[in-house]
Amino acid sequence: MLDKVSLHCSSQHYMAFAHLLAVLFSLAVVRQSDAALTKRVACADGIHTATNEACCALFPVMDDIQANLFDGGECGEDVHESLRLTFHDAIGFSFTEGGGGADGSIIIFSDIETNFHANIGIDEIVEEQKPFIARHNITPGDFIQFAGAVGVSNCPGAPQLEFLLGRPPATAPSPDLLVPEPFDTVTSIIARFADAGFNSSEIIALLSSHTVAAADHVDPTIPGTPFDSTPFTFDTQIFVEVQLRGTLFPGTGGNQGEVESPLEGELRLQSDSSLARDSRTNCDWQSFVGEQVKMQTQFKAAMSKLAVLGQDVSQMVDCSEVIPVPPPPVTLEAFLPAGLDMNDIEQACATAAFPILTAQPGPVTSVAPVPPS
Repeated sequence: MLDKVSLHCSSQHYMAFAHLLAVLFSLAVVRQSDAALTKRVACADGIHTATNEACCALFPVMDDIQANLFDGGECGEDVHESLRLTFHDAIGFSFTEGGGGADGSIIIFSDIETNFHANIGIDEIVEEQKPFIARHNITPGDFIQFAGAVGVSNCPGAPQLEFLLGRPPATAPSPDLLVPEPFDTVTSIIARFADAGFNSSEIIALLSSHTVAAADHVDPTIPGTPFDSTPFTFDTQIFVEVQLRGTLFPGTGGNQGEVESPLEGELRLQSDSSLARDSRTNCDWQSFVGEQVKMQTQFKAAMSKLAVLGQDVSQMVDCSEVIPVPPPPVTLEAFLPAGLDMNDIEQACATAAFPILTAQPGPVTSVAPVPPS
């Protein structure tokens, strides 16, 4: 009987040991497979490596634009404009009207597209980017999205955006009237984005870009006017400050699409103000206040979708690793500008109270313009 018990125990131990060996062998195979998948190649410059050799060509492009377009890696006016250009090129896509999306048509056919009313002022960054494209073996569609992703990486608090390489050159200009404008209604904005494949939550996520934006042509009398008080930091202040009480300008001249902000030197787009207060989008808008990680995550996801509109991603190479990791923000805390209190917030979301914020100390905030490039 003892011998049978011993034999049974030995058999159990052997089976357990054999199972353990099988598990360890499987893990080893998985690790070897992962290693094979992530094997890096040395780039010709002798400095960088990449998981795909095609991505090596992007390192000199990045060095060039960081030094000569973005002033050594600043989150300045040319970053703001390059990010704006990613949208104006890509949103030229419609399931009903056509358009090639993120294909570089706004540069290839700049004599046509920069004359669209919604693209007024975009010709400046288009002309700035053209020499970089000429110097490097890169298509305009790839360059626009690459420059936007690299530029955003200079802004503290921004997410590291994805970048896929492989957009063929555009063969036709985008149709007109596909780029939403600041004076459009919420209904028309939602409809335009839906026709490009975006829902209302993704619209608000994309508008996170306005935290590092300034206007030159909404009101040409006040160029470089930022949309929030921290235009060089990718933070949630845009979602706070657009919710401050303001007054819509009734005129249709230079002030068309503009809403008066209680902060001196700050401009608010009519479309932002409307989206922050409309029942279809106001809770999405409010949900980003003080939620830095949520804003980063959803902005990155929406930008990844925008950047490949109209493209065949199966023919593209993921070169996201080339995009630098942005620096962290100084603080993750949202705040009220100095001189204001919670009574200055215009509550809009019906299902959740606006977060309680503390005002910065000091006199009433005055926002300085963004210097030209």
